[in-house]
Amino acid sequence: MAIRTRRPRNASLRFQTFLDQSHLTKKRPEKRLVSGASKTGGRNAYGRITSRHRGGGARQKYRIIDFKRLERDIPGTIVAAEYDPNRNVPIALVQFKNGAKHYILLPHTLKVGDYVIAGEDVELRTGNCLPLRKIPVGFTVHNIEINPGAGGVLARGAGASAQIISKAEEFVTMRLPSGEVRLIHIACWATIGELGNHDYKNVTLGKAGRTRHRGHRPSVRGMAMNPVDHPHGGGEGRSKSGSHPMTPWGKPTKGKRTRLSPNRWVIRPRKSKQKEGSR
Repeated sequence: MAIRTRRPRNASLRFQTFLDQSHLTKKRPEKRLVSGASKTGGRNAYGRITSRHRGGGARQKYRIIDFKRLERDIPGTIVAAEYDPNRNVPIALVQFKNGAKHYILLPHTLKVGDYVIAGEDVELRTGNCLPLRKIPVGFTVHNIEINPGAGGVLARGAGASAQIISKAEEFVTMRLPSGEVRLIHIACWATIGELGNHDYKNVTLGKAGRTRHRGHRPSVRGMAMNPVDHPHGGGEGRSKSGSHPMTPWGKPTKGKRTRLSPNRWVIRPRKSKQKEGSR
């Protein structure tokens, strides 16, 4: 997916870039696969803000995605490629031979008219879904399950894919998009190929309004506040008073580990000691 620019008819358009969506074939979603989506504004059940800088944004409807690939051993044809406001990856409307319709994440290189299928012994091609024990070492996959039968939760973002490094009797060793190497049960399912929309990270918003449309409210630097509002505030000129970066409530941030106990399934974390030592 390429990046395009527009003529600078006004100041806000001068530096904005957009994703080319000419490959999308349908503007309105399938009615039966859409549900209402309510917004919290970052507030919990008591009405207190627990996630700051959230609120507003354009109204959206949630597209129900089939992360489990429920239609097994039934071929389906991609009949439409659509935009999904809830994720940075296009989605594909698949119509199966039994008449069912489902949304799936649209892999890279797949287009309208291609067929996909999920099953134990299906062909090893992009868009097909198989258990990890049936996928050879070295293949790239996305929409990976952690718990068998629970649906894919890993490698679902734009341009994301994970690689199978090795296989054992019970677990598969995979390298995730973050660089983390971890074990996943061999009975979990995954979809072959990588997701499209690789240029999503290269888009320049160009104005504050596009950020607000996404539901992100402004964030004020702690250094610009008063001492009563933030530990970094106050002082003559820019100064943090020699303290380490911290939240408004005095908790360490920017590098402070928050995972209480190590995950026994993780072989190598995202920020490995080898990488840190080589710098």
